[in-house]
Amino acid sequence: MATMESLIGLVNRIQRACTALGDYGGGDQAFSSLWDALPSVAVVGGQSSGKSSVLESIVGRDFLPRGSGIVTRRPLVLQLQKIEDGKEYAEFGHLPRRRFSDFASVRKEIEDETDRITGKTKQISPVPIHLSIYSPNVVNLTLIDLPGLTKVAVEGQAQTIVEDIENMVRSYVEKPNCIILAISPANQDIATSDAIKIAREVDPSGDRTFGVLTKLDLMDKGTNAVDVLEGRSYRLQHPWVGIVNRSQADINKNVDMMAARRKEREYFATSPDYGHLASKMGAEYLAKLLSRHLESVIRARIPSITSLINKSIDELEAEMDHLGRPIALDAGAQLYTILELCRAFDKIFKEHLDGGRPGGDRIYGVFDNQLPAALKKLPFDRHLSVQNVRKIVSEADGYQPHLIAPEQGYRRLIEGSLNYFRGPAEASVDAVHLVLKELVRKSIGECQELKRFPTLQSTIAGAANESLERFREESKKTVVRLVDMESSYLTVDFFRKLPQEVEKAGNPGGNPRDNTPASQNIDRYAEAHFRRIGSNVSSYVYMISETLRNTIPKAVVYCQVKEAKQNLLNYFYTQIGRREGKQLSELLDEDPALMDRRLQCAKRLELYKKARDEVDSVAWVR
Repeated sequence: MATMESLIGLVNRIQRACTALGDYGGGDQAFSSLWDALPSVAVVGGQSSGKSSVLESIVGRDFLPRGSGIVTRRPLVLQLQKIEDGKEYAEFGHLPRRRFSDFASVRKEIEDETDRITGKTKQISPVPIHLSIYSPNVVNLTLIDLPGLTKVAVEGQAQTIVEDIENMVRSYVEKPNCIILAISPANQDIATSDAIKIAREVDPSGDRTFGVLTKLDLMDKGTNAVDVLEGRSYRLQHPWVGIVNRSQADINKNVDMMAARRKEREYFATSPDYGHLASKMGAEYLAKLLSRHLESVIRARIPSITSLINKSIDELEAEMDHLGRPIALDAGAQLYTILELCRAFDKIFKEHLDGGRPGGDRIYGVFDNQLPAALKKLPFDRHLSVQNVRKIVSEADGYQPHLIAPEQGYRRLIEGSLNYFRGPAEASVDAVHLVLKELVRKSIGECQELKRFPTLQSTIAGAANESLERFREESKKTVVRLVDMESSYLTVDFFRKLPQEVEKAGNPGGNPRDNTPASQNIDRYAEAHFRRIGSNVSSYVYMISETLRNTIPKAVVYCQVKEAKQNLLNYFYTQIGRREGKQLSELLDEDPALMDRRLQCAKRLELYKKARDEVDSVAWVR
């Protein structure tokens, strides 16, 4: 059967591990939930109610700051761990691995650590101080000493101090796994007890509340607190416990706490009022009572704690997979990791192009919308106007007018028209280049594995963009060649099918009587003649436009898109293979915040696994 010490010790060890990781009072919800699922005891009372004396009596050591007014200005999470033998010592959560064997130094450190957050003022802070005490004279227990409740703000305190302290106390005692140790001085009316008031509000059934009466020896002569201790004045589910605090004279004389315990036992044993209750009075009995109750609570909570631990382990394992495992130190493993990350990025990039992810359709949009729209906007109407055609044809003829058809004029008009196609062709290349660059950026952002390595991210992005730039230059050369090819050799059949034009003065194939030519009579100086030339050139240019509308996309896809799919990082691969171990390590230099996140996640995962193993190792006997 699991012993009380093993149960409470298990919870204490888990709580200390949580404390070491900063998982108490904030942080990730899952981690704070584990602490919340573990039972603990919150010490609640008004200022000067004797809270500190109760805690010191339970510990058996004089270690808490003392003074008038508000002394406890930060929550003190006190974890007691019973050891079989050896010298007792204390450790602070903010000073790991430093042991305090002088408890006067413990008091000084509590004061200094309080001042570090609040300053030397009377302000309070919700940031807890974590203190573990290892001693053969304690029981395994976790106690949380909270600032004393007050009714008015004194000089040097914020006007909201009353509400602030109450809200802080409530944040602890409202948790269903918190046991409330309500401290009330016996020399005051129990009906005015701040601790009982707040305990009644958060625990109306009284299942979680233990009432403690302090300063029994300071009551007026002829009065006693038997009605309260026996539950007649105010009944709780658990028995009231009376405490006799050390007198101020004893404190001034530094009377040993063990001696104070003996004096307390003697007081109850010899008291005519409380003698019949002596076996259930005093700090030693209170500690054992709390420890036994804590054991029963832990037993009841073990299934939910186990479930929470297993759920948290699953979440942490998933988080570790998301963050990525630590990188090996040898160059071969690092090179392999880099190549694997490059392949992960390349896979996402190809999915964007092939339609598995959005973005590739924008390339089709360039060909189906932008290119045709740009071709339609070319200024052929101005270039092939009657005035411009007349000018170009006349200039092409020179001093010798053309005899039949103005071939040189046709060629100049066509070449001038085809030059306009360069703009849309190059614009299509640039538009696709921008789409590919955007897909590279998106692919890097969507590659979860790469998020660990900002240096490698920027290196891959730079290498990919360099490749895209080379593909763009080659694509531009290709589409310009397509335009130049159309200019360098005209389609003769198109012009052979046009009606032959002859001048009005010479009609060798016409009727000599009516002077009608075999083909149409054209006056080469008439406007209709130049309009017909412009129309013929326009028809030819339209035919070329339709051809380029089909061939430019083919060239762009072949030179840019296909190359990006197949060879985006090829040059980078050849370069990375030549790098040495130090250069590879620089590429795998992770974001410090992410490295810290992984480290914390790994520590928490280790904590939860150890907690699971400890819970599983305890044999439960129902």
